[in-house]
Amino acid sequence: MTARGAEFRHGLVVGKFYPPHAGHHALVRAAAARCARVTVVVAPSRRESIPLADRVAWLREEHADTPWVRVVGRYDDHPVDYADPAVWDAHCAVFREAIGPDPVDAVFSSEAYGGELARRFGAVPVCVDLERRAVPVSGTAVRADPVRYWRWLGPAVRAWFVRRVVVVGAESTGTTTMAAALAEHYGTRWVPEYGREWTVRKLDRLREARPAATIFDVSWDRADFVEVVRGQQAAEDAAARHSGPLLFCDTDTRATAVWEERYLGSASPEVRAAARRLALYLLTDHAGVPFEDDGLRDGVHLRAWMTDRFRTELAGQGVPVVELSGSYERRLARAVAACDALMAAGWSLADPLIDPTAPRPST
Repeated sequence: MTARGAEFRHGLVVGKFYPPHAGHHALVRAAAARCARVTVVVAPSRRESIPLADRVAWLREEHADTPWVRVVGRYDDHPVDYADPAVWDAHCAVFREAIGPDPVDAVFSSEAYGGELARRFGAVPVCVDLERRAVPVSGTAVRADPVRYWRWLGPAVRAWFVRRVVVVGAESTGTTTMAAALAEHYGTRWVPEYGREWTVRKLDRLREARPAATIFDVSWDRADFVEVVRGQQAAEDAAARHSGPLLFCDTDTRATAVWEERYLGSASPEVRAAARRLALYLLTDHAGVPFEDDGLRDGVHLRAWMTDRFRTELAGQGVPVVELSGSYERRLARAVAACDALMAAGWSLADPLIDPTAPRPST
């Protein structure tokens, strides 16, 4: 399948795509509109923080509707010096290997070096939005302040940048209330506890045969906890694609491991191995919080044990843990302060290789 009435047979787009943003996508679409075939070469250095495979996957997802656009990736660790012909030769060798034997007759670029790149491929240079007027964003700007440029990022890229904040705690300590309140405060999304949904399903199935069954009649096995982890993470990943920079989660895999220990005596290696590194834990203390039995809870007598288990489980994970205690207003204020500090810390992405004698490139 090719673009009809194509002006060029084979177009080339080269960049770091660190990360891919709306400006990059506009460039690729401009090439796709004028070329029968387009090869997009993603060529970062290994020092950069976003894996090459992720960038390639994100671009392929974004441009899946133009199958004549091919996205390939190669690491390019050569120094950057736009005045050195030998350095240009080294970079172009990487690009040629990625492209393959087909000649290129148009090079599309939003960078000043696009003309020289086209000359070296014997192709027509096509400059697209060099001044960033149509799409006022650059990779440099996104890396410096992802929140400011959030609207220019696609769902998959947003999911990579999202900071996941997990609220955990014993039964009836306000984890759901806190997750929802924080999501409202920051104008973002929150992810409910999938384990609760799974519990309701199990109890409903049991009551089909035993209408008087209660939560204490429900039995659990290892497969249940694996399913809870799978469902929770799938819901998180789906929400992260459309979330703001913060995503609030009511429980996570480490909390599931504690519940597996509660019901089966230990946490399975499969559940523990699924744990992810998150940005922040908020632990809701049970002290001073009334216990509300909604028919799905074990009982007030377990709350102190659960709180201590969560403290132990989260300690040493390398993730900040902030305990929430006191009144609801005090808990919310402490949680907001912790999240504000998390956002203020920003994102630490390694700088790309740059030409020290030229203006910093924006890809």
